[in-house]
Amino acid sequence: MATEALAAPVQAFDGLPPFPDDVPTAPLLRLSLASLLARDPNELSRFFQACTDLGFFYLDLSTCAEGNAILADADKLFSVGADLFELPTEEKVKYDFSKSHKSYFGYKGYGTNVVDRQGNLDRNEFYNVSKDDILEQGTRWPAPTVLDEQRAPIKSFMQHAHGIVTLVLDLLNDYLRLPEGTLQNMHRIEGTSGDQVRFIKAPPQPQDDRRTALGEHTDFGSVTVLFNRLGGLQVLPPGKEAEWCYVKPLPGHAIINLGDAMVKFTNGLLRSNIHRVISSPGAQADTTRYSLVYFNRPEDDVMLKRLDGSDMIPPLAAGEIEEEVNSKDWIIRRALGKRPGITGAKAYDWDAFKGSEDQSKRVNIPVASTA
Repeated sequence: MATEALAAPVQAFDGLPPFPDDVPTAPLLRLSLASLLARDPNELSRFFQACTDLGFFYLDLSTCAEGNAILADADKLFSVGADLFELPTEEKVKYDFSKSHKSYFGYKGYGTNVVDRQGNLDRNEFYNVSKDDILEQGTRWPAPTVLDEQRAPIKSFMQHAHGIVTLVLDLLNDYLRLPEGTLQNMHRIEGTSGDQVRFIKAPPQPQDDRRTALGEHTDFGSVTVLFNRLGGLQVLPPGKEAEWCYVKPLPGHAIINLGDAMVKFTNGLLRSNIHRVISSPGAQADTTRYSLVYFNRPEDDVMLKRLDGSDMIPPLAAGEIEEEVNSKDWIIRRALGKRPGITGAKAYDWDAFKGSEDQSKRVNIPVASTA
């Protein structure tokens, strides 16, 4: 793939209040897409460190053609998302398929999910767009005109984001010394899966009641590619004394993190870190927060369990029996489990529908890099 530098799209977050410099920020490594594409040994070592220590890292997209392409896509889709959420609520709820089809695609309204042990509800809206729908290889879900008219840029964003995912999987497959194509073949762009683009809107919260907007969780799938322009995302580093830290949005960068599937595939060697979204810090709290995400998941029929074929993946504990669950069922359980409108009182059981949160709290034993 070509990696020549291009002029980066405008990524200055113009018109938004600055991120404050007096709040704790997460120790995310800043990696370069161009350097990873070139298989730079030092950058590969830092990449493997990020995937095993925290499972989150910044990815600088501004110095290569592939990166600039997805930055341009993201800029366009932020505007699409703003237009989408301006639709009347009575129009948006027509595309909530959670009850009619037990699907997480389509619209999720404000205050739908339980976000904490006190039973508070979320403070954001989602719209999930299926990869298989956009690539015309699965169900064609009804959608509002504002999205139907933007299928081409959504497709472009998905393809570029999936290219980043595939690079991550290529590098991890090599690092783990798995048989060639093991991870990649479970995440084919043409495979039927729960992959999706998510548009998110979080309006300003009341000044006297600013709290969690999206509850603490680990991501459900394999690799997440996230763009946001305002603070609010926080991660909880591992360790008993850890405190929540903001992830500062950086122009020209995506935030990449691993999900539950990667933890299950590697029996905890790779990390899917706990994170949440709260009110934006400082002056940013008075501004509506939009985010754009590509969630990559294993193909629907992939079993989420420890992979064979690598001497780096820790063995199961003596007598341990893994749950038999495929990717499709896992995602439905996790995506809809915290919705009282779907699961009733069980949604308020904070320990139900958990992912790899318990494993994310541990402190990893360092693993020697193969870079």
